[in-house]
Amino acid sequence: MAIKCIVVDDSPLAIEKLEGFISKVPVLDLLKSYDNGLDALFYLKENQVDLVFLDIQMEQFTGLQFLASMEVSPKVIMVSAYAEYAVKGFDYSVVDYLLKPYSFERFLKAVEKAQNELNIKQERDYIFVKTAYRMERVDLPDILYIEGQGAYLKLVTRKNKIMTLQSLQKMEELLPADHFIRVHKSYIVAFDKIDKIERNVILIGAQRIPVGLSYRNQFNKMLGLDK
Repeated sequence: MAIKCIVVDDSPLAIEKLEGFISKVPVLDLLKSYDNGLDALFYLKENQVDLVFLDIQMEQFTGLQFLASMEVSPKVIMVSAYAEYAVKGFDYSVVDYLLKPYSFERFLKAVEKAQNELNIKQERDYIFVKTAYRMERVDLPDILYIEGQGAYLKLVTRKNKIMTLQSLQKMEELLPADHFIRVHKSYIVAFDKIDKIERNVILIGAQRIPVGLSYRNQFNKMLGLDK
């Protein structure tokens, strides 16, 4: 189920940034963008909207006036360059407060909060990982295996290898358990990418991955060998 959203901000550059970020998140369905709150209010009266990205410091009709005037109750993520409005915003039960300039990573966290409050569950077929210079999208069907290398992880995909500063445990929590399995203190594998299993060694292409002793029972259950 998509989250139907609108953007309300009197800055063209701020609208452009939000529209760009929204376009990268499949669960978000951008219906309209407005440069003033009054037009957005009239739109809300006639249309179903789940989420509003709302600027606070707007001329003529501020974001706080917008919140006080809403007759319907979509979720709201406040967006502002002024931190002092945050407390007042939470008086209106806003989902989150994005302080400009904000990153795509921070934007995603706000969207996830909105998803949780809307009780919208979506099986995503991708994750974003932080590399040295950017947040990079990784499509789950492309992942072959993930190897822990100290404080870093190496994601090996069909296309390339990506290094990210993250723990293997945190990565394990992000991945769907019916497609990925931890087989060693240093390895997670994509179950459907396994080519062969020789005793306690997994082969994915030319890569040999050991199955650790403490992970064998769970691995055998996934293979259907626990009966």
